[in-house]
Amino acid sequence: MVVFETQDHSEWRTRLRELRAADEPIDWESARIDTLCGRLTYPTTYRLSVFVPDPRPAGPGAG
Repeated sequence: MVVFETQDHSEWRTRLRELRAADEPIDWESARIDTLCGRLTYPTTYRLSVFVPDPRPAGPGAG
């Protein structure tokens, strides 16, 4: 699940600081930070997402 995404580096840093200082911080153990490097036609994008486990129980045929 994407928590936050921006193409503005200063906004990215500000939002990360806010999330770290929040009363209910995110689970950083399940967090993923991506920097999608831009080229001439695409700007660099910064994305914070967290892993969301599948709520369905694993059945005998799962896997």
